Amino acid sequence: MGSASRKTFLPLDPMTFSNESKAVIDFISDYYENLEKYPVQCTVEPGLTHWQSPNFFAYFHANASTAGFLGEMLCSGFNVVGFNWISSPAATELESIVLDWMGKMLKLPSSFLFSGTGGGVLHGSTCEAVVCVMAAARDKALKELGGWENITKLVVYASDQTHFTFQKAAKLGFRCHLKTFASFIEDDIKSGLVPLFLCATIGTTPSGAVDPIAELGKVAMEFKLWLHIDAANAGSGCICPELRHYLDGVELANSISMNPHKWFLTNMDCCCLWIKEPKLLVDSLSTDPEILRNNASKSKAVEDYKDWQIALSRRFRALKLWVVIRRHGLANLMYHIRSDIAMAKRFEALVGEDERFEIVVARKFALVCFRLKPKVEAEDLNCKLVEAINSSGRAFVSHAVLSGIYVIRCAIGTTLTQQHHVDTLWKLIQDKAQSSLM
Repeated sequence: MGSASRKTFLPLDPMTFSNESKAVIDFISDYYENLEKYPVQCTVEPGLTHWQSPNFFAYFHANASTAGFLGEMLCSGFNVVGFNWISSPAATELESIVLDWMGKMLKLPSSFLFSGTGGGVLHGSTCEAVVCVMAAARDKALKELGGWENITKLVVYASDQTHFTFQKAAKLGFRCHLKTFASFIEDDIKSGLVPLFLCATIGTTPSGAVDPIAELGKVAMEFKLWLHIDAANAGSGCICPELRHYLDGVELANSISMNPHKWFLTNMDCCCLWIKEPKLLVDSLSTDPEILRNNASKSKAVEDYKDWQIALSRRFRALKLWVVIRRHGLANLMYHIRSDIAMAKRFEALVGEDERFEIVVARKFALVCFRLKPKVEAEDLNCKLVEAINSSGRAFVSHAVLSGIYVIRCAIGTTLTQQHHVDTLWKLIQDKAQSSLM
């Protein structure tokens, strides 16, 4: 966490973890000891990269916390396989509840919430979520076009900085440029192709760029594209009022996903997906084998989450997100986000004060992209600098290539990172840069 003092907020305190984990272990032990007393059917609705090191700055974070540990322990302890409602009513109902909680923290429109006209599901990753909504969009389009023989006409669009799922999609720069994007669509239509799906990104992986959601939403509506918003990492930050504007225009999207396991103190794996028309997802992914048929499912009054995903089996992921939200609350979670951003701002300022370096992309969240300035052999120099930093064992950073420019990425957000770790990183970078330039 950052240097600001807040004694009541210690998301990864060893003593707290020791005390609270013993209580959870006792609870799980008692659960198994008394298992036969419960009704079977519930009647109620060679080397390690240390990702949790405070000196880990390479990739978007894999946040951990005491609450996340305990939630994961509970999930493993119960070990339910919640493929449909009847297999674990509590797992299904809690998942629906926490997705509405999370959606309300992000101020999503009611059209994405169970309390409104939409709904949500927890997946393991952004890739899983995107594959599912793309399948829903595909089947909807093919039904309108008249059959599967039209599948080769469908086109998907995304920025070249968006999630790796879309590596073969349209290349539009650090963020989507509207005129270029619209011209691509018009050219495709003239060629007899059918625009299907647009993935807009809030906080791209290489650079932290943000696509203009509202403008892209209007283009998507004009050309009848399914608009999905990938807010995998930066979406967590949008719980803060000062960052919520990055979600402006979300009401024009068909679906949106974000990963609490990146920046929301929730241990891997946990990806939230919200969709305006859950029926489209269910129509595309549902299965109905005889062994899984039951009165609850037939009533259509409950959710069977097996029909919201590719796989049949699923974990009780909602428990850890529920524990994190209940344990910390909105105020502390916003403090966590703001602390990381404050450290990123300071690092950005330190880079700006050194004339040997330059900021390549304007920082929006807690990712800083920078490089050594020399134009001669700049890529080679920056590559050697990254290797020198990482080979020291004192810190871990990564790189990206943005429009042919090799940049160094400093992603701040590991739970235990404090200001002095960031300051030490900068001193290390300066020392290694001096050696590289000699």
